[in-house]
Amino acid sequence: MRISVDQTKCCSSGQCAALAPEVFDQRDDDGVVILLDAAPPEAAHDAVREAALTCPAAAILLEP
Repeated sequence: MRISVDQTKCCSSGQCAALAPEVFDQRDDDGVVILLDAAPPEAAHDAVREAALTCPAAAILLEP
């Protein structure tokens, strides 16, 4: 799995960082998503998929 994020779409809801904190974080100043691991281990894939599905701004893009 490869992950990318569109920071211009991010609405700073924090769903991604809450669901997969080993993969996503947020900037301190405005809460915009920070991608920590663009190719996480398989153990994190379910949490990453859930984060992408629940992102209100659809700012998380997944590739197989």
